[in-house]
Amino acid sequence: MANSPQAKKRARQAERRTEVNKARRSRIRTFLRRVEEAIASGNKDDAATALKTAQPELMRGVTKGVLHKNTASRKMSRLAARVKAIG
Repeated sequence: MANSPQAKKRARQAERRTEVNKARRSRIRTFLRRVEEAIASGNKDDAATALKTAQPELMRGVTKGVLHKNTASRKMSRLAARVKAIG
């Protein structure tokens, strides 16, 4: 358990950051799920639109420190390839 005032403050800050990061990660997953659903439906236009809206969200996750850059790039690449393969 944190004893010094500094450690107590860091624990409080970590709790707040955890909540914020959890919300960001959830938001990113929602956008990715929309792309997955569009791909599953087989509609290329919807899938491309969903991918276009998911891309900035993924990259925002990178700048905010929620995702690693290569992870986001890998996800984007694989989704783009799947969208391209439709129809």
